[in-house]
Amino acid sequence: MAEFLLEVGTEELPADFVDGAIKLWLSRLPKSLAEHFIMPDAIEVYGTPRRLAIWIKGLPNRQPDREEEVKGPPAQAAFKDGKPTKAAEGFARKQGVELASLELRDTDKGQFVFVVKKISGRLVTDILTQLIPQWIFGLEGRRFMCWGDGDLKFPRPIRWLVALLDEAVLPIEIVNGSERIKSDRVSYGHRILHPAPVTIPCPRDYIATLESAFVMVKSEARRQLIGEQVKSTAAKLKGYAPIYPNLWNEITNLVEYPTPVVGKFDDEFLILPPEVVTTVMVTHQRYFPVFTDEEETTLTPYFITISNGDPNKSEIIAAGNERVIRARLADGQYFYKTDLASPLESYLSQLEKVTFQDELGSVREKVRRIEKVTAAITEQLKLSEKERNDCLRSALLCKADLVTQMVYEFPELQGVMGQKYAAASGESPEVATGIVEHYLPKGANDNLPQSLTGRVVGLADRIDTLVSIFSLEMLPTGSCDPFALRRAANGVINITWNANLGIELQGLLNFACTNFIAIYPNKTSPMNLLKEFFFQRIRSLLQEELKIDYDLVNAVLGEKDLEYQERALRDLLDVRDRALFLQSIRNNGKLNQIYETVNRSTRLSLQGNLDFQALEPKAVVKTELFQKPSEQAFYDAIVKLVPQTKSAQLERNYQKLVDGLADIAPTVSNFFDGEDSVLVMDENLEIRRNRLNLLGLLRNHARVLADFGGIVKG
Repeated sequence: MAEFLLEVGTEELPADFVDGAIKLWLSRLPKSLAEHFIMPDAIEVYGTPRRLAIWIKGLPNRQPDREEEVKGPPAQAAFKDGKPTKAAEGFARKQGVELASLELRDTDKGQFVFVVKKISGRLVTDILTQLIPQWIFGLEGRRFMCWGDGDLKFPRPIRWLVALLDEAVLPIEIVNGSERIKSDRVSYGHRILHPAPVTIPCPRDYIATLESAFVMVKSEARRQLIGEQVKSTAAKLKGYAPIYPNLWNEITNLVEYPTPVVGKFDDEFLILPPEVVTTVMVTHQRYFPVFTDEEETTLTPYFITISNGDPNKSEIIAAGNERVIRARLADGQYFYKTDLASPLESYLSQLEKVTFQDELGSVREKVRRIEKVTAAITEQLKLSEKERNDCLRSALLCKADLVTQMVYEFPELQGVMGQKYAAASGESPEVATGIVEHYLPKGANDNLPQSLTGRVVGLADRIDTLVSIFSLEMLPTGSCDPFALRRAANGVINITWNANLGIELQGLLNFACTNFIAIYPNKTSPMNLLKEFFFQRIRSLLQEELKIDYDLVNAVLGEKDLEYQERALRDLLDVRDRALFLQSIRNNGKLNQIYETVNRSTRLSLQGNLDFQALEPKAVVKTELFQKPSEQAFYDAIVKLVPQTKSAQLERNYQKLVDGLADIAPTVSNFFDGEDSVLVMDENLEIRRNRLNLLGLLRNHARVLADFGGIVKG
């Protein structure tokens, strides 16, 4: 078995491309080789700022020989009077076989000609030579560029190519205009610490050879070392440096030989809010801030950088880093003092000059709409006067910091600075917290807002954004969602679920749409689009985040069931609770106890026309039409079930309903299959309708929990 090494040497690659390329190759290469019937023992992929590499272990020398069955023309076209026709001859010629190799076989569509071809395996060297350019230029990412005078595109210019099959160089050539890059066994080490070329004898020597040239090619090894360096360096400073995942990953792909460097800034900058200092360090400079302890409440004047330079020049590197951070923090200090000179509310008028969207007016207009939706939410939640005032005040000021100098320079601090400036302006803690929290969650891993003001204003902001953008019919398509509308809708649902907020979403959407159309009468209400969009978001979150089985999700949302759709949008908490409850009784076996009778009744009841809202048997069932005791028993059981169902509806205690359905199950089974069972579809139409109404009543009681017709038996 052979080993293969490919290294693509480049100018410094973007960090995110390195990470993406490794993941793409790891997912694509096994499939690419399998398509050519090659199954290696292992595939490893490495990446640094200056190279991408593949090490394939356990490669066969050639593909295995194989047989391939090919279907040809119909027998009646291939043979006439027992002799082959031109169709048969052409098929045999195309497949490279003798006429005698053709076989006749019966298929669902009649008799056809078949041939079994024996195919000799190709040399793996030939296949790799064909595949390697596809692997390289099949990579995806942003900011691809042309270089030289050729048309090839890659994130950065390709400078060398290593391709080794065991000890032999596999001949590969990349032609880019007048430039020709031929494969060799020559690579290059660290740009500063070992600029001279290095020779790689064979694939298994690759990692060790480059380590001797100050290049750690294994991303995970670099990542682990960086984490250890940051922790140990912070400990020497008697502090704690949080390792932010995004920064950690980025730095891993920016260095080939990591070296920790300690820097220090002036103590005077510690009066700045910690968020300002850490944003400058982490987001803009890629430094690790150092705190006094793991609580991350008090910053020290130290920071840690991971250098890709000469460790012997660490002092010079630190001095350069300190000059940069000093200038950035001085700017921040100036912005902070200037912004604090005016109360936060004074910035509202400047929002008139900031465009929210070309067709949707300014951010100040958006704030006015947010205020109105906030007021509607406070009414639904029946908040106290103080809570209502706090929410409305927070809504008024929620975007004011967008026009401050600090946020203009550091957009990542929107909301954070609003909270700081609100507190400095004398606003209550509730108002200040609402300003920062109304943006949460910003991403998949962010916390949800914990304050009432943050939740209410966050809901109002997202609802307004959805109504506004949907009015322009700028709906998300596929992976394209430039306004993050899916995230906004998910935020509305998750905030509601997390805080158990008793909002009526459909009413809020209708209110927001009506208010929006009153302001922009030339727009069309997006209400129907929004209802369908939220309905799909609910379905997705139930399955993906709450891990509810797909059929149980169908059961609580209904299949093209307008009533259930409206119910879900009216009461987000109820649809969540019913789904979780269904999953729990499936897991503990209780669902199986009622499934057969309820599902059978549900399916049969569709033959009738009983309204889905009917629960009381006296209004829809005529006892004088009963012919067997099982009918009366069924009727009496439904009468007994009514208070349990109504109690379940009122208290949302669906266990009471399930207990009632379990109690009625034997009675229903006897109605269907017992000694005095009945034929539901009786010839007498009135008796038939009466019995179908009994089944319809049971269906309706069960529908208070779910549409059992959508449940698949487990």
